[in-house]
Amino acid sequence: LKQECGSSFTNKLEGMFKDMELSRDIMNFYQDSASRKQVSNTSDIAVHVLTTGYWPAYPPAPLKLPKELLEHQEAFEKFYLSKHHGRRLTWQNSLAHCSIKATFRPGSQGRKELLVSLYQAAVLLLFNTSDEMSYEEISQAVGMEDKELRVNLQSLACGKVKILHKTPKSRDVDDGDRFSFNAKFDSKQLRIKVNSIQLKETQEENKKTTESVFQDRQYQVDAAVVRVMKARKTLSHTLLISELFKQLKFPVTPSDLKKRIESLIDREYLERDKDSPSTYNYLA
Repeated sequence: LKQECGSSFTNKLEGMFKDMELSRDIMNFYQDSASRKQVSNTSDIAVHVLTTGYWPAYPPAPLKLPKELLEHQEAFEKFYLSKHHGRRLTWQNSLAHCSIKATFRPGSQGRKELLVSLYQAAVLLLFNTSDEMSYEEISQAVGMEDKELRVNLQSLACGKVKILHKTPKSRDVDDGDRFSFNAKFDSKQLRIKVNSIQLKETQEENKKTTESVFQDRQYQVDAAVVRVMKARKTLSHTLLISELFKQLKFPVTPSDLKKRIESLIDREYLERDKDSPSTYNYLA
């Protein structure tokens, strides 16, 4: 891909791979550090340190971390920033996930491993010290956005895997609802994935999602245009669009393709034919 389209096309992808390699090294050093040894609880943490410019951007997601996780976060920050002065860490709570060991009743059959998001984990850990909590109490304790909290409580109390009881019983979460730990939960599986409930997108949210997805795919479109034009050298707009529809494996509109072609012309990968403006020439 780098030989086909140039280093500018693969710069972010190379940066992503480099980030993943460096993160493994950072975690190995952290596990042997004094900062890690000062953490008193028996839980563990794995952190991926990613460069902002290489990865998709995510909006900040407020969350009051449980003390078990906050201790790890503070220890890692202390370790990392002592090695890299001038850098800043921004924690992406919405991308984190956890493995929690839960005991529903005495005996090996009552012990399960729950695979949950960080949001779900923050809610569940509250029930280590409380038998029952109201929606308002949970909201104050975790500090999540209202919409995010309702979705996560739905996944824990109204989905297929009911780790929590909700009173009164219903599919929606209301302000007056109360929640308690479901000590009678049972499953044949030892490791249980608790899926998040997906809310239906509004038309505006759907449009934003589509635009965001295409932003991530534009490099694939650019690579396909260059690949076709390098092989054909000269091609009319209609034939080029037709060839791109055959090659691309995801939905795309002619107007999106036209924008990417114009971008490649601006960057001098292609040029319009002087005698026929609707025909493109490949610039070696």
